[in-house]
Amino acid sequence: MTTHASVKTRAGRKGLLRAFARQRDGSTAIEFSILVIPFALLVFAILESCISFAAQQVMTNAADDVARLYRTGQVRPGPGTEPNQLTHEQLRDKICERMAILVSDKCPGLEVDLQTFETFAQAAALRTPYSNNDLDATGFDAVSGGAGSKNVLRVYYRWPIITDLLRLSMSTIKDGKVLHFASVTWQNEPYAE
Repeated sequence: MTTHASVKTRAGRKGLLRAFARQRDGSTAIEFSILVIPFALLVFAILESCISFAAQQVMTNAADDVARLYRTGQVRPGPGTEPNQLTHEQLRDKICERMAILVSDKCPGLEVDLQTFETFAQAAALRTPYSNNDLDATGFDAVSGGAGSKNVLRVYYRWPIITDLLRLSMSTIKDGKVLHFASVTWQNEPYAE
């Protein structure tokens, strides 16, 4: 047999549950806490993509600027002993200078390759070397031809993804990075050598 006190307690509990279900004071906070995580991920993905795209454009512009120096004869082919000749490291540093606004000091992860070809068909056959899910930069050099030669400048940068949660979905090479790539193919002007 139930006592009057236990009936009253059950009715009180039901009343409390109904009152709790009717309350809407904290619903905004709960809805916000549910929606903030996907919203933050979306915002971070947009920011990460925009910064990465801007870095790609800066690198492409840097490659175009340096290629113009070779195309017009301001930089000549050679071992880098003359003032208007560049070694592989000097070429890399020249491109790095132009990317300084968006990359770390000394451009870690930057690789450059300058080659000369007899024909544009040979230049078009050039492929990006991959090994172990990363860029294989062995054999990269800074060899340009003289007046009228056909040249290809390839610039690669291992761009780090900043947001941890997006690293798995956005990375294209090992260590959670994206490989940015710029290529310029040109024929040198007929400058006097």
